[in-house]
Amino acid sequence: MPKQKTNRAAAKRFKLSGTGKAMRAQSNLRHGMIGKRRSRKRRLGGMVMVAGVDQARVLRMLGKR
Repeated sequence: MPKQKTNRAAAKRFKLSGTGKAMRAQSNLRHGMIGKRRSRKRRLGGMVMVAGVDQARVLRMLGKR
């Protein structure tokens, strides 16, 4: 049986947390930085959990389910 291939686009966009949940970067941090408060930019810099309805699909693309 052939090996399962990871979706490479998904592997670049999502990381796994310590508990095995998919994490994603937040949006609104690509351009227009002058108009955003410093605190908002700091808050947007972190990773957040992928929405529950999308967890199974993302994990399947990463080859974890």
